[in-house]
Amino acid sequence: MSEFSSTELLITVIARLLRGCRHVAVGASSPIPGAGALLARTQSREPMRVTVLGSLRHECFTSGGVELFDMAAQGRIDAFFLGGGQIDGQANINLVGTGEYPNNEVRWPGCFGSSYLYFLVPRVILFREEHSRRVMVPKVDFISAPGVSEPGVYRQAGPYAMLTELGLFSFDRERRRFRLDSVHPGRSVEEIRDNTGFEFDCPERVPMTVRPDAGTLSAIRGAVRSDIAETYPRFASRLGAAA
Repeated sequence: MSEFSSTELLITVIARLLRGCRHVAVGASSPIPGAGALLARTQSREPMRVTVLGSLRHECFTSGGVELFDMAAQGRIDAFFLGGGQIDGQANINLVGTGEYPNNEVRWPGCFGSSYLYFLVPRVILFREEHSRRVMVPKVDFISAPGVSEPGVYRQAGPYAMLTELGLFSFDRERRRFRLDSVHPGRSVEEIRDNTGFEFDCPERVPMTVRPDAGTLSAIRGAVRSDIAETYPRFASRLGAAA
C-alpha cells in the first residue's frame, strides 16, 4: 500500500485542504476535486456535506447551478474549486480564451459564474493538473474571475490555495502573491520555477508534500472509488491502477 499514483496524491491533498468545511461543492467535469471532497467527508469527524454537480447520489439540487449560486450568496458553501486555461500570479483566471477579446485565437467554454463564486465562497481552491508556462502566465489574456480586488470593493472570499501536478501553493491576500507550500514527491522547486511564468514566494526550504498513508489509500480505492464511479465511471476504474 506504500505505492500511489499522482492522482491519488492530488486527491489526498485536496482532502486535507477541505478539513473543517461543512459543505463542499464541486462543479461539473471535476473528478479529482470530487474524489478529494468525498475523501474529506470519509475522514471528517464532523458532519460534512458534499455536492457534486451532475451526480444523482451527491446532488440534491433541482435546478443545478441556480441553487448553487443561491447557497453561496447565503454563506452555505464553504469551499469550491475553480480552474482556468490561464492563471496568473495574482490568482486571476481566464476561462474565455487566448488572444485579445472578442477576437480570441482560441476560445474556451466561458466563465459560468466563476467570478460570482470567487467573491462569495470563503475557501476557493484553484485546481489545474497541468503546470506549464502555457497555463501559469505572467498576466492572463482575459480576466474571467479576479483573484484580488481594489480597496472598497465588497469581497468576503477569494483564492485559498492552488494545487497542480507539481506542488501546492497558498495565496497571501494581503501580498497578492502565491507562496509555494510543498513540492510533490519526485518534483523540485527548480522544476516549478522553470514552468511558472510569474514570481511567487518561496521559503528557504520547501517541504515535500505529505504522501497518502495506507488508510487513505484504502479509502480512495474503496469507498471513494465506489462513490465517484456513479458520476465518473472511467475515472474511477483507473484509481489504484497505476500504483
